Amino acid sequence: MASSHFLCINHAIPNSQNHFRTIHLPQFRTRPNAPSNLHFQRPCFLKLRAMASDSSSTNSSRRKLEIVYDPDERINKLADLIDEDAPISRLNLFSPCKINVFLRMTNKREDGYHDLASLFHVISLGDTLKFSLSPSNIKDALSTNVSGVPVDDRNLIIKALNLYRKKTGTEKFFWIHLDKKVPTGAGLGGGSSNAATALWAANQFSGCPATEKELQEWSSEIGSDVPFFFSQGAAYCTGRGEIVQNIPPLVSSEIPMVLIKPQEACSTAEVYKRLRLDQTSNVDPSILLERILSSGISQDVCINDLEPPAFEVLPSLKRLKQRITAAGRGEYDAVFMSGSGSTIVGIGSPDPPQFLYDEDEYQDIFLSDAYFLTREENEWYKEPASNPSASHSLVSESV
Repeated sequence: MASSHFLCINHAIPNSQNHFRTIHLPQFRTRPNAPSNLHFQRPCFLKLRAMASDSSSTNSSRRKLEIVYDPDERINKLADLIDEDAPISRLNLFSPCKINVFLRMTNKREDGYHDLASLFHVISLGDTLKFSLSPSNIKDALSTNVSGVPVDDRNLIIKALNLYRKKTGTEKFFWIHLDKKVPTGAGLGGGSSNAATALWAANQFSGCPATEKELQEWSSEIGSDVPFFFSQGAAYCTGRGEIVQNIPPLVSSEIPMVLIKPQEACSTAEVYKRLRLDQTSNVDPSILLERILSSGISQDVCINDLEPPAFEVLPSLKRLKQRITAAGRGEYDAVFMSGSGSTIVGIGSPDPPQFLYDEDEYQDIFLSDAYFLTREENEWYKEPASNPSASHSLVSESV
C-alpha cells in the first residue's frame, strides 16, 4: 500500500456498450459511538460513473474500467472485527513538525555526539497518522502516500510501537497509514514527530498506563529530537536534544512564516562531520532566549551553528538564503536554516519571494506557510482549522 489514492488499473474490456466506470472504495470509518475527540470520515460506497462515447468511434465495442484504490478500506475491514470488543479501535492524530529558532552547538561529547542548546518550537505544518488495531496480534503494518519512505522497522513509527510494547508489556499491534506532508531531509523533525505521535497513540489504545513524562523519557531511546514533542510545543533543549525544559510560548501563534526547502537534502552526518566548534558562535544561548522573551524574534537571535557546515555540503543553499533575505526587503523579521537543513525559514510573512515562482531552477522547490503551534497538557497537538498546506504547484512528488 504505497499510496493512499492511486490508479490501480486502467484496463480495456470488450463490450458492446462503451462507457467509462470509476470505482471508489470507502474512506476511513468509525463506529457510531466513537469518542468525540476522534475524527473520521463516514463510508462512501462503491460508485459507478458511466460516460457515453461517440457511437461512430471504431472502439465502440470496448469500454474502460478505472479502479481507484484506497488503502483505508483495508484498515476498515480489519478494525470491524474488533470494534465491539475494544474501547478504541481507530484513531486519527496530527503529527506536526518543528523549527529551531536558534541552534547553538556547545561541545563534542566522548560518545561522538554533540551537546547543543536550542529553542525548539512546534509549527502548524504536519503529517496525519491513522491508527487501527490489528486483530492478528502478529506485527504492525505501515503504509504511506509517498514513495521512498520505509514502511518496515527502519521507520521511527514502527520503532516507537516496538518500544512501547517493550516498556509496557502490551501485545497490541496496529495498522497505520501515514499521510505525509512534511518533507524528509528538511531539518523539520518530521520523523521524530511521527515517532512521538505513535507513542502517544499506543498509550491511548492501552488506556494511558504511562504518564507523559514516562513517554518522554522512553522516547529518547528512539532519537534525540523525539522527547521535545512531549513538551507543550515550545522548549529549551540541551544535551543531545533529549533534555527538554518546557517553557511558555515566547512568540505569538499569529506570527506567520514561510518554509522553503530545495529538492536537495542535507546529509545530517555530513553536516556534523564538517562542523568545527572553534568556528561557531560564542553567544550564550541563555542570552538568546532572554532576548526573544523580551524583544521577540529578530535576525540577530536566530543563530544556527550548523549553517556554515551545511552550506559547505550544499553550496546552493547558502545562495538561496542570501537571495531570500535580499528579495524580502525587510518583509521577514529573520531568515535562517532549521536544524541541519535544508529548509530555510522566513519569519514574519507567509509569502515566498517572487523569484521562486519565476525561475526554472526552483520549479521543484517545497513551499509552505506555517504558524507556531502549542498543545494543552494531556492532549495531543490539534491540526489548525485552517491548516497551511504545501504549495502543490511547486512541490516535487518525491518529497
